Amino acid sequence: MVKISPSILTADFTRLGEAIDQLDAAGVEMLHIDVMDGVFVPNISIGFPVIDSIAKRTDMPLDVHLMITRPQNYIDRFAKNAERITIHFESECDVRATLRDIHAHGVKAAVSIKPATPAEAVFDLLDEVDMVLVMSVEPGFGGQSYIPSATDKLAALRDEITRRGLSVELQVDGGINLQTAPLAAGAGADILVAGSQLFNAPDMTAAVAQLRAAASV
Repeated sequence: MVKISPSILTADFTRLGEAIDQLDAAGVEMLHIDVMDGVFVPNISIGFPVIDSIAKRTDMPLDVHLMITRPQNYIDRFAKNAERITIHFESECDVRATLRDIHAHGVKAAVSIKPATPAEAVFDLLDEVDMVLVMSVEPGFGGQSYIPSATDKLAALRDEITRRGLSVELQVDGGINLQTAPLAAGAGADILVAGSQLFNAPDMTAAVAQLRAAASV
């Protein structure tokens, strides 16, 4: 079954606690938390105080996505609350060393690629990660449309993971809705990151169920 990781980027932060409670009741597997520094991407999102508060509110695993220039400087702090930390292949760090540092903190490690980065760029890192995140929009803002080339990237990664007999999950983030969820899942995605599709819905519980059903088609 495909997992759902709601992105809080599009949430109403004045009601974030209520939304988290609803998502927990709806049975989502984790919460996706986008951390942006205004340098790696042209937006600034949330930092440690908000993540600390979320960790106190819920027992759901925190899926922390670092869209920051130098993630290696902050692993120790994010590891206090995260179950998984995702860094970008395109960031200014020794990616392999940073992934190993994440694991050394007892946290799952993942690498993400932007739309312009080919799937093959991270093939040699597959033995270092628990997950690969394929960005299906340009990172930085919610509400964008799914870039179709992400489907081919997911398929290429799934083929390589299967060929090598690895236990690596695939996540996709950006423009995930009832139309694109089956495309991503059909190409091999295990985890769907969804923001607007869930947080803009009148009934989030129903929206989660609809998205899960769409991905199962």
